[in-house]
Formats: sequence, structure tokens, C-alpha cells
Amino acid sequence: MSSQWNIIQNDLLQEAVYWQELPSGLKVYVLPKKGYQKKYAVLATHFGSIDNCFSLEGEKDYVEVPEGVAHFLEHKLFEDVEGDVFNRFATLGASPNAYTSFTQTAYLFSCTDNFHENLDLLLNFVQDPYFTEETVQKEQGIIGQEISMFEDNPQWRIFFNLLDALYQKHPVQVDIAGTVESISRITPETLYTCYRTFYHPANMALFVVGGGIDLDEVGKQVAENYASRDYPPLGEIKRHFPEEPEEISRQKVAQEMVVSEPIIYIGFKDESPEGLKGKDKLRRELVTDLLMDIIFSPSEPLYNELYEEGLISEEFDAGYVLESNYAYTLLGGETRYPDKLYQRIMEALEKIKEEGFTEEQVRRHRRAKLGDFMRRFNSLEFIANNFLAYRFKGVDFFTYPEVLQEIRVEEVNRRLEEHLRLEKHAVSIIDKRGES
Repeated sequence: MSSQWNIIQNDLLQEAVYWQELPSGLKVYVLPKKGYQKKYAVLATHFGSIDNCFSLEGEKDYVEVPEGVAHFLEHKLFEDVEGDVFNRFATLGASPNAYTSFTQTAYLFSCTDNFHENLDLLLNFVQDPYFTEETVQKEQGIIGQEISMFEDNPQWRIFFNLLDALYQKHPVQVDIAGTVESISRITPETLYTCYRTFYHPANMALFVVGGGIDLDEVGKQVAENYASRDYPPLGEIKRHFPEEPEEISRQKVAQEMVVSEPIIYIGFKDESPEGLKGKDKLRRELVTDLLMDIIFSPSEPLYNELYEEGLISEEFDAGYVLESNYAYTLLGGETRYPDKLYQRIMEALEKIKEEGFTEEQVRRHRRAKLGDFMRRFNSLEFIANNFLAYRFKGVDFFTYPEVLQEIRVEEVNRRLEEHLRLEKHAVSIIDKRGES
């Protein structure tokens, strides 16, 4: 192994990630996994659907682009002068994919054979944008149909209805794909502007994981690929967001759709985590996740009471989302009686706040959460996708076990009081069409 690799290790996980930063600014992470045949690679950019207003260091004016550009770019990069990139991956025996979230866009593949050829293809097509008026117009029609399809998806609608109720101005409330109107304003120039800013290697990272991976071969291959291209220094990307009020937008939103059972989502808007960094940011996430586990875990009384009363199904879930400048808790699922379930949950939360949690509850759920995290390290996709997502948030994913084990009952009880506040909650319901 050559000396340019840095090492991030975790003794509990018995894993080590090797990483280096290329002259272009690209960060390359490699995690060799013994005993695996499969290999997985993901090339991601810190550019998601909320990044619609930005400037580069030294520029006075912000560039504002239509909603949906990040997702539009993801679609367009799979089509270059040679045609459909998916077909070339298939010829090489790989399974490719891509996704756009609120905060990042990722391009990936998995394979057992022809790894280096597939890696070259991944690096090349992401670095070779090809946009014309004709291809952009064609894509507007395709994505417009996709947007319309998601308008009829109850799970999608209840989610964005809830975000729209929680947030007044933050772009997280807008569909990742944008709207039919917003994507109609996207031009080749719009795409090239965003591409040059956010697809610079200094704003991107590559993660490679799997069996039979030679560190130095991967390092040399990626370095040579990027060295053959001319990337000027990027400078700092300044992202501009409207100032989000602390208050929610409205407390309830209801919509009727064709569903087999009504669905209810309850959300709690959290204060912006902008001032938090590294382990402090991860700690807030894990403390909040832990308190939601304790309240709504199948091993706790509330879940079982709601289940036995026929108010929830096994799909009922609860979790916390924390990004760079927004955070919220979401819980819910299908139910025959959304209003009754809502009332029961809100009453239960007030009672739990009065009683608080015990050290034994926190210890038990902390142990279960750590066991689940370690089991997930058998998944190459889980490791790579989460490692990069946390990197873009400024968090070392390998510190998860350490931070989790430091959490004490006093923190969880304090967070319970601070976060699950009545005035910060909203509820979103999808009812059966034609029924109240």
C-alpha cells in the first residue's frame, strides 16, 4: 500500500476506510471487504434539490435556478453523445442507478466482474455533460410525467404535505423533482451553470467498497482519470436560503385520494442545526432517534397498546432527519382511524413527558441500536451511501458507535422536553376518497 492513503479506523466495527484527496479536490474513499465477491461504487456531489440559490467565492450576485434542477441533471447525465449509459453498464455486467435527495446527487453501480471498466464508465459519464435544446425539451416531457405520477402517489403526497405544513419558506417543502412549471424554465445554460459549480471534484466524493479491491489500483485509476481533465480551483460555494421562521406554517393538512386505508403522518419541526458540527451534530441526531425508538418501539407499551386497539399496523414507523440547516421528526403510517390515532399519540406524548425515561430504557435501546448498526455493515450499499451522506454533513460516520454509547438518560429526557413541543407539530392525513 502506497503512503498517500490516510486511514479512518473503528475497532468495534473492525473496519478501516482508506482515503486521499486528489489535486483536483476529489476525495476518494476505499473500504476493502474480505470474503465478498460484490463490489459497489458511488460517486456523489453535494448538490440536492434545496440548492436553488448560490454563488461562488468572489461573486457578488447569487444565481437563482428553477426548482428541480438537481434531479433534472441526474437524468440528463445518463444520456451522452454515445447514447444511453445504462446500456453500457449492462454490457459490462453491472447494475447502475442514481438518486437525488434534498442535499446530494449520487451515481452508483454494483458488479462482481469488470470492476475497473465499470469504474471508468462511472467516472467518465459523470464528467462528460451533454445538453442541447432538443434533449432538454425531451427530458422536460419525461420528468413532467414523473411529477404527475408522484402527484397520484399517496406516500409521496402525505410526506410533502407534511413538510409544507412544517416549513414556511425553506425549499425542503418542495418536491425534489420540482413542478411541471419550474422544470419548463430549465435550459441547457441552466444545467451547465449548475454542473460547473456543483460537479467540480472539490464538491464531490467517491466511495468504493467490496471484495478483491486493490487500493493502489483504484487510487491510480481514479487519479489518472481526473488528471487528464483541466479543473480550475473551485473556491467556496455559498448557498443562500430564505430565513425560515421558527413557527410551523399550519397545523393540519388533509387530502382525499384513492387508498385502501387512510394514512397519517405527524411531524415535529426542530430548530436549525446550523451551529452544530461533527460529533455534536451526530449526537443530536442519535439522542433524538433514541427517544423515538423508546417511545414507538414494538418492545414498549405504547406501540403494543396502539397495535392491539387496531390503530396501527406493523408498518408504523418513527424517525428523525437532520441536515445542514433543517431538521424534523416524522412518525406515522396506515390506520383505519387517523383522528383517533392522532389523539391517542398526542395524549401519550404528554404523559411520557411527565414521566420521563429510565436509565434502563435508554441502555436497552442504545444496545439494540448499536447491534442494528453493526449488522447493517454487512451491506455495501449501507456503508457507502451513509458514509458520503454524513461526510457532506461534516460528520465522520465511523464515530456513530462511540457517540451512541456516550448518550445518557438525562440528555434523552431533556431532548424529549425541548423537541416534542405541541406548538411545533403538524399533522398530514390522506383520507379515502369520498369518506370523511
